[in-house]
Amino acid sequence: MSKSVTTATFEAEVLNSTKPVLVDFWAEWCGPCRAVSPIVDQIGEENADKITVVKVNVDEEPELAMKFGITGIPAFKLFENGKVVKDMVGAKPKFALEQDLADWLK
Repeated sequence: MSKSVTTATFEAEVLNSTKPVLVDFWAEWCGPCRAVSPIVDQIGEENADKITVVKVNVDEEPELAMKFGITGIPAFKLFENGKVVKDMVGAKPKFALEQDLADWLK
């Protein structure tokens, strides 16, 4: 299971990370979020040396969702050096997510 981050820990865990961080914005009630969650966790585990995967519950952290313009979930933002370098929205199969992240999973 990927680590959850909050408004209080976001800067340290995501913005100040030395490696790219994939942030999964999700909610408990979201079926597609629950469906894609194990896939995202698996990608994170298989590529732990290249990227970090964290989760933000948009119901518990509405400030973060608003700050990053999350209007639909699941939504994924890849941060590198404190900046968003890739945006993805919607549940996708593993190979499609890996294709989206290919430049960072090499």
